[in-house]
Amino acid sequence: MLLSEQEIDVPAAGRLGSLIEYFEQAVRDHVPEGQIPVRFVVTRSDAKGYHCELGVLAGIDDSPCPRPASIFDFVPRQDDSAEQFNAVLLVPTGIGAEIGGHAGDAGPTARLLAAACDTLITHPNVVNASDINELPDNALYVEGSVICRLLMGTAGLRKVRSNRVLLVIDEHQEPTITKLVINSASAARATLGIDCPRVVRMDPPIRVRAEHSSSGSAVGRVEQLERLCDLLLRRRSEFDAVALATLIEVPEGVHEEYFHSRGDMVNPWGGVEAMLTHSISMLFDVPSAHAPMMESVEMLAATFGVVDPRMSAEAVSRCFIHCVLKGLHRSPRIVTDATSRRAGVLTASDVSCLVIPDGCVGLPTLAAVEQNIPVIAVRENRNRMKNDLESLPFAAGRLFLVDNYLEAAGVMTALKAGVAVETVRRPLRDTVTATDRSDRQVVQARQETGP
Repeated sequence: MLLSEQEIDVPAAGRLGSLIEYFEQAVRDHVPEGQIPVRFVVTRSDAKGYHCELGVLAGIDDSPCPRPASIFDFVPRQDDSAEQFNAVLLVPTGIGAEIGGHAGDAGPTARLLAAACDTLITHPNVVNASDINELPDNALYVEGSVICRLLMGTAGLRKVRSNRVLLVIDEHQEPTITKLVINSASAARATLGIDCPRVVRMDPPIRVRAEHSSSGSAVGRVEQLERLCDLLLRRRSEFDAVALATLIEVPEGVHEEYFHSRGDMVNPWGGVEAMLTHSISMLFDVPSAHAPMMESVEMLAATFGVVDPRMSAEAVSRCFIHCVLKGLHRSPRIVTDATSRRAGVLTASDVSCLVIPDGCVGLPTLAAVEQNIPVIAVRENRNRMKNDLESLPFAAGRLFLVDNYLEAAGVMTALKAGVAVETVRRPLRDTVTATDRSDRQVVQARQETGP
């Protein structure tokens, strides 16, 4: 099984209707039979059309894994629950986001927004900081593809007290690094009380390679994915969530270049990590997250001086898996029957708003448009996506462009309180008035006044 990135250009939609359906047809026309998309994003758009990037999985029909449902499947929500105010916070992986594009540096943002809602739903990229994970108490740690399915209406989330987390790692050629990862699992058991039934070492491992797309975003390639899938199928009864630690191939010198870039370089590892976990969560309906393994003992000893604060969590860590284990410990279960309103299951009807960096268009944004979920887009979180969100067919009052996350928290608080955002700004525009006269009234008036 091969997981790789493809790019396609899609002409501008020349008709009214669902953009999700429009992109689904374009992808179906492009992707050969036997391959399935696992990730979709529009990296740039203009009046002529859309440049799209796809993570595509090949070889699924030759594997024992059942073919999953399409990522474009969409179920409209039936209502908009007002019982709680639940927000989704996304910082897409690998796009060079100014905030959240490095090592858990969107953690303070998550804590801020969590204080403005009842439940914050976010994904590993936001809070994973190597050996650190400061997930807010009222936040749910949800793999990115599962958040897509939540917003698309095809999956729900059910909170858990704990998960059995299976840790799958590469059989590293340097035993010291393998032992480091095992010690991290032991530390999570001893300090978190996590249930980690076993650490499974893959030998031979899958091959994971970091690459970049034409937009400059981090993507990648995963070969021999069937080895991991076969392992998980054999042990399916042993786990509720999957933690992965594998080598990621990067060009020589990338580590030094990255740490000396002062944040100007896109994190090269995150894109292929997202592609891999999207595939595993989609195929097995379980929470998953990934951490890279150190390439060598020499790299363990490498120092890069005082680095950009956003990268510091990586610079001080010897092993990067603890954040993953902590997040997966209580990651919610995936409920595939999300159309029924079951007690304790959070569905698209329970999502009150989506917060994203400005310019980001993927299935979560498109789903929010069609589900009539308010979207708050943050300009300060600059990134490599080049899209004008105002060109999407949002209903009136459903798109809020804000300068920073402090303002986003204010908009969330207004939405939660039922306060129209424009009423707390000045100048306050005049109240709109209109006269609505029915046809019957017009005929009656003519009869009374004559021709």
